[in-house]
Amino acid sequence: MLLAFDTATPQVSVALHDGTSVVAEEASDRAMKHGEQLAPLISAVLAAAGVTPAELARVGVGVGPGPFTGLRVGLVTARTLGFALDIPVDGVCSLDVLALEAVSTGAVNGPFQVATDARRKEVYFATYGPSADRFTGPVVDHPATLHSHVVTVGEGAALYPEAFPEAVGPQRPSAGWLARGLVEGRFEVAPPEPLYLRRPDAEK
Repeated sequence: MLLAFDTATPQVSVALHDGTSVVAEEASDRAMKHGEQLAPLISAVLAAAGVTPAELARVGVGVGPGPFTGLRVGLVTARTLGFALDIPVDGVCSLDVLALEAVSTGAVNGPFQVATDARRKEVYFATYGPSADRFTGPVVDHPATLHSHVVTVGEGAALYPEAFPEAVGPQRPSAGWLARGLVEGRFEVAPPEPLYLRRPDAEK
């Protein structure tokens, strides 16, 4: 059983995959409440599938890019589960998860880009080929600098339509698609380390 979750956006998404399909998925988007939401959502998907933590064989986690606090909650939880259960933990770029869902659901049918909200009036951005293979990025920059008429997936396109006029869904990464992509070998797997792209807001 693969447990997958992503905390790179205001949404906390958790899913469970049995090797054949996603058997349970939950999401919540109470902003700035990642720590309060993640553990209950994990418990909910395990209970929905009748699975105990001891039955987990792998953990998949979104590594961002995203805000410091949200990523820290997800990655610390993933590494703790991996250590406690002695199972592997695989990190995946959260923009790649959006790209895979967009391709798999037919939202895009050619080269496209993904833009998510980076706050500070910036976006996290990457470009992709028609099979969800990443060409460039991820980077963080101002929407006006990245302005393009290429089809754009992600919340950043919805927030800045003047910069990304060809916006399509999905907007936030789904743990269900993270799990599917890992099982199918569709992602470039990374260590469970945060992909911040810039320094945290709070420093000494």
